[in-house]
Amino acid sequence: MLRPVVGIIGNVHLLNDQYPVHAGGSMNSNAVSAVSQCMPLLIPADPNLVSVPELMEACDGFVLTGGRPNVHPEEYGEAATEAHGAFDRARDAIVLPLVRACVERGQPFLGICRGFQEVNVAMGGSLYPEIRELPGRMNHRMPPDGTIEEKFALRHEVTVTEGGPFHQVFGATKVMTNTLHGQGIKTPGARIVIDGHAPDGTPEAIYVKDAPGFTLGVQWHPEWDAANDPVSRPLFTAFGDACRSWKAGQLPVRLQKTA
Repeated sequence: MLRPVVGIIGNVHLLNDQYPVHAGGSMNSNAVSAVSQCMPLLIPADPNLVSVPELMEACDGFVLTGGRPNVHPEEYGEAATEAHGAFDRARDAIVLPLVRACVERGQPFLGICRGFQEVNVAMGGSLYPEIRELPGRMNHRMPPDGTIEEKFALRHEVTVTEGGPFHQVFGATKVMTNTLHGQGIKTPGARIVIDGHAPDGTPEAIYVKDAPGFTLGVQWHPEWDAANDPVSRPLFTAFGDACRSWKAGQLPVRLQKTA
């Protein structure tokens, strides 16, 4: 039996500082294949190359990956500043409408880091450009030095709502995660439920209220060591189950707050 196809949103990079490529981290593909048990398919996030209807017909679900460029603040009605960093308007133009279409149709997606932020912006929310500059907040950015294992190491606890969808997935209300982001949710979008927070109050886990499908998003990077991590594995497993349900023509059981 053919596995469900999961479209993994790619990012633009320069190979050898001059050759433009669409690329995706192998950790995402490994997590989708080995843990979600789906076939990973890298998507060039450019409206000149693909369209939302084409993507939704070609794929059963989507992983909205992390990426160095940020969502352009014009997407939530603010002017760009130096603090907002680099942008990828082509990705904005594909992923934001893709999120809204998936929410409406019930097609599953998993938002990761930038993807988590894209879900919030797509639903009308806004972002802080630099979390570490807010009073009382910790530095959530990736450590600048060290091995990749040290950069993706577990660094803080996330507390999720008892009885909520993440509690259902993790089987616990407190989990340990890595943290490699600079931006974060400022104002939640319409129907965005913040279901998990870091100890400093930073939103870390969201879903779309009353959406017919799987709409979970996390601010950390669960693709790291997903086959072995006790938090990442059930998350990618639940996402894979949702994609199998979609491929079979069935909407998955909604992961919503039960109490």
